[in-house]
Amino acid sequence: MKIRRTAMKKLWTSLLMITLVAGLIAMTGCGSTENADGTNDSDLTGWAYIEDKGELIVGLDDTFAPMGFRDEAGDLVGFDIDLANAVGEQLGVKVTFKSIDWDAKEMELKSKRVDCIWNGMSATPERIESMALTDKYINNKIIVMGKDDTIKVKKASDLANYNVGTQADSAALEILKANPDYDTFADKISEYKTYDEAIMDMQAGRIDCIAVDQVLGEYKNTKLAQKMVVCDYDFGDDFYAIGCRKADTDVAAKITEALDAVIQSGKAEEISNKWFGRNIVILEGYDE
Repeated sequence: MKIRRTAMKKLWTSLLMITLVAGLIAMTGCGSTENADGTNDSDLTGWAYIEDKGELIVGLDDTFAPMGFRDEAGDLVGFDIDLANAVGEQLGVKVTFKSIDWDAKEMELKSKRVDCIWNGMSATPERIESMALTDKYINNKIIVMGKDDTIKVKKASDLANYNVGTQADSAALEILKANPDYDTFADKISEYKTYDEAIMDMQAGRIDCIAVDQVLGEYKNTKLAQKMVVCDYDFGDDFYAIGCRKADTDVAAKITEALDAVIQSGKAEEISNKWFGRNIVILEGYDE
């Protein structure tokens, strides 16, 4: 009996040790490491979170030329790429770019897979509400580009005469839906994952025109053998901003401050001239 009790005691001791080790592993797996100041990494938010890791992860659609896209060698290039790197240098943090599904950009932000959306993103009323935005740094327009000069769009309601393509979850789509004449052409709109797909469908004759950011449409036209034609009608001003998590107003403020420094130094103008042949950079807040 004594031998059996000893064996049972050893067994229970072993089981207890296994349970304790498993518990320690589980706690370690939660990733809650304590810092010198008594805080945990998981507790950090806003600029403290960015500064602690020394990295700003930028989410982008890597087909949006000339803002951020892949060149023939597959390298990530573009106006926003150069500008973000200059801002990162000003902030003293590493900038890492992460290609994302544009439809899921808000989810990418909330999950902390990216820290900001920086890729020719329009400062729409919906995004002003759902994100912490920097000041506006470019004034773009949403324009209509046709497959040839037979496409005549002089007012929004003229879109009812054509099959129209645009990118899903884009500012162009939001502006189309907000237009008073939207009901007249709603059933004519096709949504595409990227503008490249929309342009290919237009060249194939499946759609007649696209609603698109002026900076992208004009840049794409320089690369096409079969040029698109800019229609007379446009949807007016479309300002770009950088989007951060809604609670991270201090991150948006830090990026705005660094943008201002890059503009004041002349670096932003140099980058703009490289990509657009002129200076299109601004920096202004939002009307109350």
